[in-house]
Amino acid sequence: MSSGNSWTKSLFVGLWTALNFSRNLFFNIIFIVIVLAFASVLLKDDNKIAIPTNSALVLKLEGNLVIQKEAVDPFTEFMQEAFKQQDDNPEVLLQDVLLTLENAKQDKRIKALVLDLHGLGSAGLDKLEQIAVALEGFKESEKPIYAIGDYYTQNQYYLASRADHLYLNPMGNMMFEGYGRYGMYYKSAFEKLKAETHVFKVGTYKSAVEPYLRDDMSDAAKEANKAWLTAMWTQYKTSVATARGLNVNDFDEELDAFLEKFEQSNGDFAQYALDFGWVDALKTREQALQEVVSVVGENKSGMGFNGISYKNYLKVINPALPMLSNDMDKVAVVVAKGTILNGSQKPGQIGGDSTAKLLRKARYDDSVKSVVLYVDSPGGSAFASEIIRQEVENLQAIGKPVVAVMSTYAASGGYWISAGADKILAAPSTITGSIGIFGMFFSFENTLDYLGVHTDGVGTTEFAGLGITKTLNPKVAAIMQRGIEHGYDQFISLVADKREMSKDQVDQIAQGRVWIGETALEIGLIDELGYLEDGVKAAAELANLDTYDTQYIQKHLSKSELFWKQFFQNVSLSFEGAFTAEKSSAILSIVNELTADIEAVAKLNDPKGVYAFCLACEL
Repeated sequence: MSSGNSWTKSLFVGLWTALNFSRNLFFNIIFIVIVLAFASVLLKDDNKIAIPTNSALVLKLEGNLVIQKEAVDPFTEFMQEAFKQQDDNPEVLLQDVLLTLENAKQDKRIKALVLDLHGLGSAGLDKLEQIAVALEGFKESEKPIYAIGDYYTQNQYYLASRADHLYLNPMGNMMFEGYGRYGMYYKSAFEKLKAETHVFKVGTYKSAVEPYLRDDMSDAAKEANKAWLTAMWTQYKTSVATARGLNVNDFDEELDAFLEKFEQSNGDFAQYALDFGWVDALKTREQALQEVVSVVGENKSGMGFNGISYKNYLKVINPALPMLSNDMDKVAVVVAKGTILNGSQKPGQIGGDSTAKLLRKARYDDSVKSVVLYVDSPGGSAFASEIIRQEVENLQAIGKPVVAVMSTYAASGGYWISAGADKILAAPSTITGSIGIFGMFFSFENTLDYLGVHTDGVGTTEFAGLGITKTLNPKVAAIMQRGIEHGYDQFISLVADKREMSKDQVDQIAQGRVWIGETALEIGLIDELGYLEDGVKAAAELANLDTYDTQYIQKHLSKSELFWKQFFQNVSLSFEGAFTAEKSSAILSIVNELTADIEAVAKLNDPKGVYAFCLACEL
């Protein structure tokens, strides 16, 4: 018996020793890499980025296009870049792309622009349009733009259509699928789980809770969604057709029309794209590369031609360390991007406390004369939305005008925080409105009863013991519904007051209905169509500023954080391309998609459980 115990103990001791050795070895290797990199940063000056003369700028966009990146600590960012690990949710900052194109337009070293768009993910039409305008501006320098792709998604093609030379691989493909709003519905699933869904809402079109109450989309939701999706698709087609010199009727929206043309091209997607004018030529990667070489010259390392990557060019023109502040009057920009949650949140989400703190920071800064609230949000917590709106009001009370600029989304809570601004601007494609609120929770008394589990006890009031394991008292349900109705009345009263409308007028365009920017202008929900630059100008005019600087108000990094940010940026240059890693499993992506709707609701944290949120706004 003792011999058996000894053998088992030896086995586990051996396994632990091997595991501990591997762990120590891994961290020691990482430590050595960092030490060597640190030495190279201190002792060398050859890791500085040089922009070659007569070079092409390769605009390689990898990730979702956003107005604010989610917070990532410098070490994690370094590890991902050094080991070529793909972030689970990579992001591209819109303002970085616009800055890059404006600089490259005037940079005499840049002779051509190459669009590498295969990594571009989701992007609001408003963001794509701003880049498209910047690409048209780049053309004024008479430098050619090449779009080179193995395939083009709908978002990618929107930008590629602006190129002077649009090439597709002979084995490539592209197709327009239009815009749609499809989701999963869980009513039958919850019934099988014997879970009770309790929903309290106001608004005929407030469809955020429909997936939990139905097995299909309601007729009212279909009507509202169809309206704004059709308007947005018309904007897309018109813009692309104008850029390519085509007809808006060429977008083969019906399968029969597409199939007829597809047969003419012998079932070849690439040939179809060429035959009907979507691309200029079919070229292999090498053929396209050689054309760029003919413009900027050959370089046998890296790209194959004289060029600089988007990331490296951005590091030159927009270094990690911030520029010193000046004494000019400022128009401050406060970004409100993501779901609105209670409390403090990191960049990439809107926190009632953290976003209010940024607005308060602008209020206390004497150099700030007006503020732009840059919103990209489908809403969230009604309480957090009101905390942010109150800070907007505090700015106005001391004479600092506020302009709300709506990006891809500014719906529900996103509209709540914008409604009180002195002026509201939205892009033609902005998804806004959805003025309505709801509350929702699940109870599992029937599920537990099926398992033989029951809840019982005593309390001093009829409110005691309320929870997800007991049947909801109808009187409690009535109280909650009345509270939601009061919240809706608050919402439409706010809009009526700030937009100089009657409550009845607001109610007619509210009811949780979603509107697109161009329609929102017609019905009075916004003042003008425009983008961030237009909003900044409007804020300056309201503050009577002739000369001013634009300043983003954000959480300041400490001196230590600034040091490590700069350090890891420099280190990454020394090890660029040294390591590679596989991308995440496709199965994991499917699982994430299946759970996205439930996670979106689960993370909401309003203290009263009341939400101004637009799940239906997602394309």
